[in-house]
Order: sequence, then C-alpha cells, then structure tokens
Amino acid sequence: METFGLLLDGLALAVSGTNLLYALIGVTLGTAVGVLPGIGPALTCALLLPVTYKLNDPTGSLIMFAGIYYGGMYGGSTTSILLNTPGESSSMISALEGNKMAKAGRGGPALATAAIGSFVAGTIATIALTFVATWVADIAVTFGPEDYFALMILAFTTVTSMLGSSVLKGVVALMFGWILGSTGIDELSGQARITFGFPAMQDGIDIVIVAVGLFAVGETLFMAARHRAVNETIETVRGSLWMSKDDWKRSWKPWLRGTLFGFPIGALPAGGAEIPTFLSYATEKKLSKNPEEFGHGAIEGVAGPEAANNAAAAGVLVPLLTLGLPTSSTAAIILAAFQQFGLQPGPTLFLTNADLVWSLIASLYVANVMLLVLNLPMVGVWVRLLSIPRPWLYAGILVFATIGCYAASGSVFDLILLWMLGLVGFVMQRFDFPVAPVIIGLILGPLAEIHFRRALSINQGDPAVFLASPLSATLLVLSVLALVGPIIWRIVMKKPVTA
Repeated sequence: METFGLLLDGLALAVSGTNLLYALIGVTLGTAVGVLPGIGPALTCALLLPVTYKLNDPTGSLIMFAGIYYGGMYGGSTTSILLNTPGESSSMISALEGNKMAKAGRGGPALATAAIGSFVAGTIATIALTFVATWVADIAVTFGPEDYFALMILAFTTVTSMLGSSVLKGVVALMFGWILGSTGIDELSGQARITFGFPAMQDGIDIVIVAVGLFAVGETLFMAARHRAVNETIETVRGSLWMSKDDWKRSWKPWLRGTLFGFPIGALPAGGAEIPTFLSYATEKKLSKNPEEFGHGAIEGVAGPEAANNAAAAGVLVPLLTLGLPTSSTAAIILAAFQQFGLQPGPTLFLTNADLVWSLIASLYVANVMLLVLNLPMVGVWVRLLSIPRPWLYAGILVFATIGCYAASGSVFDLILLWMLGLVGFVMQRFDFPVAPVIIGLILGPLAEIHFRRALSINQGDPAVFLASPLSATLLVLSVLALVGPIIWRIVMKKPVTA
C-alpha cells in the first residue's frame, strides 16, 4: 500500500501543468526523431540530451527525457515497418514481418498492432517496475562498499561481453571510458589527474559532450560514410489504419507473451531487448496456427516482438534506477541525463529524491497514453519525415548536436572535444568497437574506484574483504563466468573466438 500511495503522489506531480507539458514535448520530440531512418533510441536520446540540459527543474527535465526514451522506441517501429530500416537490432524482427505487411497493403494494421502492443506491454511493464523497483532498492540499501564494487564489476563484464562482437573490444571501450571518467580532480585525494595541463579539464569531461560526441556525431559520420545514392522505397499506408476482428484475435496473446519475455530479461544485469524479441518471435511462430505466414507478413510476428521490445525498455529501468547500472546503450544515455543534474541513480535516490523518482515512474504511464494517442492519428506526419533526403538528415543531426552542446556549455574547448570524440566514435563504429561500454566506464568507473578504495580503507587495506562478504564473492564469481562464459561456449560449439 505504501508503494501505491507513493505512486499516487508521483502521479499528482507528473500531471501538473508544467510536467505534463514536458512529457508531451518529450514524447513528440522522441517520436519525431526516432522515426527518422537509421536513428535508434540510443541516438535519439543522445541527440536530444542537450535539450534538457538547461532546464532548471530536474524533475521536469527527466520527465521530458523519459518521454523522449519511450517516444524513440515507438518511432523506431514506424521506420522498421514502412521503410524496412530498423534503427537498432531489437527492431529487426518488426522490420521482417511489418514491412512485408506494408508491401501487401496492410501497413495500417501493422502500425496499429505495434502501437497498441507497445502501449499494453509498456503499461504492464511499468506496473511491474513500480513494485519491483522498491523491493530491489530496499535490498540494495544494505550493500557495503565491497558489495557495490563487485556489483559494478559484474556490470562491466556483462556489458562488455554482451554488447558487440568481441569481449576484447568491449574491454578496450570500457577502459577508454574509465580513463575519460578519471579525468579531473580526484574526489578522495584532491589531486588533478589526466588533465594534460588544460585548466578546462580539471572539472572533468562533461558526460553530455561524450554521449553526444560518440553517439550522435560519431554514428552520423559512420552512417554518412556508408551512404550510397540508392532509392529507398517507403511503403505508403493504404486502406484502414485500424485492425480487423481477426487481427485483434491474433494479436492480444502475443502482446501478453511478449511482455512476459521482455520485462524480466530486460531487468537482468545482462538484459537488453534483443534476446526477448527473438524469443517472442520464435514462440509466436511455434504457437501460430498459420506458421506458413511467417516471413511473409504475419501480424503475430509484429505484435509479440514489439511488445517484448517495449517491455524490455521498462525492464532496463529496474537496475538503472535501483542500482545505478545501465544494461544497454540507451540506459547509459539515461544515466547521463541523471548525472548532468548531479544525481546518481541507486537505492539512496529513493530516499533522498523520492518525489523525483516517483513522479518519473508515474510519468511513464502518462507517456504511454500520450504515445498511443499521438502515433496512429499522426502517422501521415511521420511518413513524411521518412522522405527527408539522407544528406539533409545527416547534416541536420550534426548541426543540431553541435549547436545543442555549445548552447549547453558555452565553451569552445567543449566544442573541440565534441568533434574529437565524434571522430573517435566514427573509428569505433568503423572497426566494430561497441560504444555503450565507453559511457558505462565513464560513469561507473570512477564510482567503482571510490567503492574499492573505501572498502580497503575500512578494512585496513586487506583485499580479502571482497571475498569475505558472501554477496561480493558471489558477484565476483558471476563476473568471471560472464567474462569467460561466451569464450568457453564458442570453444565448445567449435566456433572461432573473436578477439
């Protein structure tokens, strides 16, 4: 009952005039940018991160950002279905079946089942987030510094092994982020580190600059470099946008099953949206009475994976809000949004900033309703956005990212750093280095170092403290398994190990 009361208090704040406007702006901007070809939720959030930087109200800013997050997820489904261009790997299945439906003149029902399924899954997953988050936060409050250090090591190993094609490349990206995060004045000793004599670097490197540089600038340069003058076919939405009775009958069970796949897997430290979407697709194909339709435009193949994708989006907020652990690229950008206001997600956030946390969670319900109302009636507007020429799109993103970051900091040094990191991001994309571990290393690396030093200080320098705590020892063992498990699996399956 206490959780329900806190949620009602948060809802009262979320639906207040200003915050409701922030939510509407967020979902509109998120959908408008997310629907652009090749732009996934992570890039959408990174590109729009500077928009929230100058807002004086952290609550309103994070509510807007939550709307951007959900809007980017919704917008990606439109691109996948009508243009067959998924902005992220978890949208590949929606593109596979949804685009075939659009070519057959059933783009309307495909968009409808994606939008309604996303609403159903997002709402159910947000309810689960509401009650699971408090339980996890209550447990996490009892953690000692050695437990937090081990938990962050687990986050490092799972992210580096799950994101990207190579564990080694993931570790290199993570260490690069850790070095960036260590720049500036050391919190415990007060000494300047890795500043290279630049006074501007003594305050550390702004996380907004790193996120926008690596994701928005770097990824856009990479997409522009791969661009070829080819004609992309945008499938027009013909006929009714609404679903028939048979479409409803074939969709509602996949929506629920997709939610059951998406939220629990998304909430795991090694979660994400790719695994649940593929599991949902495989399940629907196996349970379908018309398996021959799969690969040719089966509506279940859109309904289930889209539900799983959006449920996982709510699921990743569980470790993010309660433990401060991002488990995906988009979650890392959301963590950056908290950091720009000096807020560190984790169990203490529920105690020190309860109003902010609960209004943020409540705003997710509001954003879901807004997106359902916005998406289908405005599908014509979103289709027009798809026709923007790619060179104009890439140039616009680069200009917007540059102006946004300069407006946020007003520093020419930060502007130079932005483009330097953008070039680094381009090189990382070119050679298949995952970008998300850089952001995670930047944020969590210094925190892991602080907890490591505190644990040793409390225990008079004895490193055995990390094995003396049962929780810490268990997490470290899981970290080793997460790191070597994929390598052992490839050896057992007699596949070459990527290094």
